[in-house]
Amino acid sequence: MLRIAVQSKGRLYEDTISLLNEAGIKLSKSKRTLLMSAVDFPVKILFLRDDDIPQSVANGVADAGIVGENEYVEKGEEAVLIKRLGFSKCRLSLAVPKDEEYAGLMWFQGKTIATSYPNILNKYLDKNAINASLHEISGSVEIAPGIGLADAIFDIVSSGSTLISNQLKEVEVVMKSEALLIANESLSAAKREILDEMLFRFDAVQEASGKKYVLLNAPKDKITEITELLPGVKSPTVTPLAEEGWVSIQSVIAEKHFWEIIGKLKAIGAEGILVIPIEKMIL
Repeated sequence: MLRIAVQSKGRLYEDTISLLNEAGIKLSKSKRTLLMSAVDFPVKILFLRDDDIPQSVANGVADAGIVGENEYVEKGEEAVLIKRLGFSKCRLSLAVPKDEEYAGLMWFQGKTIATSYPNILNKYLDKNAINASLHEISGSVEIAPGIGLADAIFDIVSSGSTLISNQLKEVEVVMKSEALLIANESLSAAKREILDEMLFRFDAVQEASGKKYVLLNAPKDKITEITELLPGVKSPTVTPLAEEGWVSIQSVIAEKHFWEIIGKLKAIGAEGILVIPIEKMIL
């Protein structure tokens, strides 16, 4: 049985549970407790505060964990980075009152900065030869300048709406962050096998993300032009139709290029274009 530490609430919790569900690792629908077993998969989910996850994985309380890169880097625990998961993206940034005239990093010289990430910030300030005082706060960092606790803040930024509502502006991005899968460096062979199976499922879900399956009918003499637009996983599937001179072509395309490609396909002569969402993709 593999024990995985997961954030107990917030956006990372929601995104993590969604990934687990899509990977077929579903939790019992009974009332949530601190430790829950998955249904039909040898995994137990341990719900923790995000800043407790790196240490819990490093000391073996959990075998693996899904945690924000910000917390992983801040804590500096001896846990192995297994995979970048690509969701719950944000950034750690410096922000100052919106009415301040900001001309560069030297603005922070001699200032007081409120943050929940003193280790990351100290390294950044040292690297840039900035001497500033840090006021460590756990939560609600953005209110510090407004109540006179600090001149500026260093905190997580997603949309930036929280900064705006607190009369702040983002001036420096120090690091970007996303969800990470981390693991204890001394996993047993049996637990590593379970982790590998989970990774296989995660990969299948992520390969399908942002992709569409396309089926279309086209004149046989247009196959070359169409297949150049539809590379597919290896190459498109081409099947003759009952009507002479026509074929069915099937392929996978990235959603971000969808409308551009569809327009070109129609111009070439493709008809009956059917677009299907992809749930999983095994390469």
